[in-house]
Amino acid sequence: MKKWIILILTIAIICGFVLYHVMSNSGSTHTIYVSVNGDDKNNGTISKPYRTFKKAALEAKAGTVVYIREGIYNEQLIVQHSGTKEKPVEFKAYNQENVVISGEGLKQLEGDIPLVTIEDNNYVTISGLTMQDLTTDVSDHTVMGIFVTGSSSHIHLENNHVHDIKTLADDGNAHGIAVYGTDGMKDIVVENNTVEDLILGASESIVLNGNIDGFTVKDNLVRRNNNIGIDLIGFEGISNDQNADFVRNGCVKNNTVYEISSFGNPAYGEEYAAGGIYIDGGKNIIVEENKVYANDIGIEATSEHANQYAENISILHNEIYNNHFTGISVGGYDKERGGTKNSVIAENVLYRNDTKALDGGQLLMQHNSKNIRIEKNIFTAGPTRIFIANYFDTIQNNTWKQNVFHDEEGKEGIWIWKNKSYTSFPDFQKASNIDEESRYMEMEDIDFILEKTSFGR
Repeated sequence: MKKWIILILTIAIICGFVLYHVMSNSGSTHTIYVSVNGDDKNNGTISKPYRTFKKAALEAKAGTVVYIREGIYNEQLIVQHSGTKEKPVEFKAYNQENVVISGEGLKQLEGDIPLVTIEDNNYVTISGLTMQDLTTDVSDHTVMGIFVTGSSSHIHLENNHVHDIKTLADDGNAHGIAVYGTDGMKDIVVENNTVEDLILGASESIVLNGNIDGFTVKDNLVRRNNNIGIDLIGFEGISNDQNADFVRNGCVKNNTVYEISSFGNPAYGEEYAAGGIYIDGGKNIIVEENKVYANDIGIEATSEHANQYAENISILHNEIYNNHFTGISVGGYDKERGGTKNSVIAENVLYRNDTKALDGGQLLMQHNSKNIRIEKNIFTAGPTRIFIANYFDTIQNNTWKQNVFHDEEGKEGIWIWKNKSYTSFPDFQKASNIDEESRYMEMEDIDFILEKTSFGR
């Protein structure tokens, strides 16, 4: 009898150990609740929630989900601990309740002032929160909705709403969502956020900058901001490793970006200079299936730094229309800038850009545009009638294949190539070495193609 008891106890101990081991490695979570009606002396349960983010963040270690209840929180959320692949740390709105982190009433802070901060933490998710109403009039203060920095990796920013983040200083800076890789970052996901109504100064709505290797920016709505919509940057001295100081190996997909303009922004005066999507020195990046309209520039790929390039950029299947200056821009705006090389612009629809008659046409090719393949795009001219605008001779080895230029009845097209203007497509074709399969076609011949897009003519 004793042997049986010992055997049963042994089996029970082994089963308990196995169960504990499985549970501890299965991604099981611990939950913490925060409420505007809570108290930090509580135990953090749904019936006795904490009151502050500070208390919750201190308790939120690997495997913790912090559920935030509805209300307005006038405090910063600063993440304190990393998660793991199996046990991330998550801060999210409870049951899709309206959780607002407001900058109103925050005491005056110095330097970078984010409402949400993730610094040197891994496997962290921020989901379903609203960041709003953070304003500064001090030029050396940078206000931000969400700030990710250091070596933070495996970060998911999803389903958030960032609005009314503003710098009122003439030479100030603000960001909606900013990710700065001072050390090596990986796996940054910015997904399904709305970023709108920002006053940004010289900065950007959504920006990834510095040493970031692997990212996804998708399904976001970015609108009504007075500088760049989505920006992927290199060579600004952000990274501690100069050789890795650029964003790389990622995609910008299925975003809607509109009404992004620097006109009237004190940092730019009366220039229409803001890109809806801008790759500034990034490498190995796919920009696809985005809808980009009513911005200054639809999509731009180049580098602002001499001897540097936006490289291996694929701009594919985008709808780009009614932008003020140009639809797509590649190359540096002067000889002191960098450029664009070894890239592809394919199967995009560029429709009536250059609405402010700034002579940028549908595709603007500037200094140091090298080894770019331009293939199977549809171009419809805007008010200036310019399809291709190239005012410089510092471009090399670009190829054109199977593009369609839409011929509107009674309106001549214009192609500018190496600063010479052509109103005859065959003449432009000869000058630029465009392939014989490219066409200058009437509307009825390409209606079936345009009908596949979601915008009207």
